[in-house]
Amino acid sequence: MHLVITRSYPPEVGGMQSLMWGLTRYLSKYKLIKVFANLHEGHESFDKKVSFSIERVGGVKFIRKYRKSYLINDYLKKNHKIECIIGDHWKSLELIKSKKKKICLIHSKEINHKKNSRLNLRSINVLNNVDHVVANSNYTKNLAIEIGVKPEKIIVINPGIDRIKKLNTKSLLEAENFLKNKHPRLITISRFDKRKNHEKVIMSLKNLKQIYPNIIYICVGYGDEEENIKKLVKELDLNEQVLFFKNISQDLKNAIMAKSHVFVMPSIIYKKSVEGFGIGYIEAAQYSLPSIGGKDGGASDAIINNKTGFICDGNKLEEIYSSLDLILKNNSFNKLGKNAKEYVKKFEWENIINEYLKII
Repeated sequence: MHLVITRSYPPEVGGMQSLMWGLTRYLSKYKLIKVFANLHEGHESFDKKVSFSIERVGGVKFIRKYRKSYLINDYLKKNHKIECIIGDHWKSLELIKSKKKKICLIHSKEINHKKNSRLNLRSINVLNNVDHVVANSNYTKNLAIEIGVKPEKIIVINPGIDRIKKLNTKSLLEAENFLKNKHPRLITISRFDKRKNHEKVIMSLKNLKQIYPNIIYICVGYGDEEENIKKLVKELDLNEQVLFFKNISQDLKNAIMAKSHVFVMPSIIYKKSVEGFGIGYIEAAQYSLPSIGGKDGGASDAIINNKTGFICDGNKLEEIYSSLDLILKNNSFNKLGKNAKEYVKKFEWENIINEYLKII
């Protein structure tokens, strides 16, 4: 049996939740697994539908950490057939007392602490005492080495994706109705965070609309920066060029993606927050969309520069503008999009899970 310990898990929504759901779902096809996850509203109906055991732990955050580790350590004492323990975060393994094989996933933000700081020393102590550290990108691997993780411990395994399902006809018609007479179509699906860099894309749009009068920029998501972004759109008189969506169905979201031309997310480092990989680039590529990503972070694992999209300096407005102009000129996104769709097959969970099985 294999134990998976996670702080982020469905029905809660997010990138980490999707990663851990995909990993446990595909791992359970090959191994007997048990998941220890945090309690979340609506988990009862979700847990009933899965083919493996999920034990939920609730309570106040600080107390939950200790209660969860106590339950796991007790479980390990009573079950001697555990072969491997997989943690989604160094904190998930910090209080686990076992000599069994341990694997810890790293994503970038959670290890991005000043060297020799208290959090840095705690994280390094955990990561240097597990058997394997799985980094979600080469960027995250290099960051881990810089902050003190032993290089020989680290292996890069990119996050996996499910194969896309056939698009809903009704949703496709609805998406086209929103976007009719608009061309070209740019899209970002992400939280409205500073590091996602919506602002500079919108600033670029001010000039791009002179060349492409029917251009549209679709922003799908929500977050702390939503009001600031909408205020900027109004100030730049771009209400006709920017379309906002949130709380829409997954079918409609997929349909809007499929009807778009370029995925744009030139991420930057904001404080300690950085894009460790950028699953959005991969999901967009499945629908034949090339991407524009930022050089800061793990986008270069998801985008082949000049082949499946462009990597630019997200801190420089002129680079974002020129990358957008280049990808839109002569509909270059068509060729790059075909390349992107072919490239992302390697990220399908059927392939990614084999990388985990090699180290498990």
